[in-house]
Amino acid sequence: MLKKRDLNDCSTLYSLITHPDVFPFVRQKPNSYEEFLFMTKQLMEAEERGEIISRTILDEWGSPIGTINLYDINSHAGFLGTWLGKPYHGKGYNQLAKDAFFQEVFFELSIETVFMRIREENIRSQKAAEKLPYVIDAKESRKTIVDKLNNNPNGYKYHLYEISKDAYTLYYKQNTSTVEEAAIQPLEA
Repeated sequence: MLKKRDLNDCSTLYSLITHPDVFPFVRQKPNSYEEFLFMTKQLMEAEERGEIISRTILDEWGSPIGTINLYDINSHAGFLGTWLGKPYHGKGYNQLAKDAFFQEVFFELSIETVFMRIREENIRSQKAAEKLPYVIDAKESRKTIVDKLNNNPNGYKYHLYEISKDAYTLYYKQNTSTVEEAAIQPLEA
């Protein structure tokens, strides 16, 4: 479902990121394939320095369909950035990718908080974020961060959501224990 970034995936990913329903909402906007290749190499180097965590999202056949990233890592917190190619919207890949990514960053790495900043006009992503049971709206609890995000040169306005390690861990334990309990229930004759 997820793998570390690989320059061999760039051709496929570039064709997906440039779709007009995807491109306006991605953080890094390459103007050419060569620029996308260069940006990907920079991300891989930034991950080696501990500044970012970046993964390629794969479909069930192992083909690249998008990326999920934790940017601006500072004090065990970072900002989530996820995009999927248009043909993969609405098919459940976003949730699967987030679950795999959160398990890695919270349980294997030292991340304590994941923030999601979503532009006000990106209603699709807002609705997706609000469906997640472990997400809280952080506009009041993290007002300083919201004010900083909304004071940007592009004039964008953002919604801020927060996922704490504790909230995700509770969700994870509740859901894995339900699956395990169902697996050990005796069958009735």
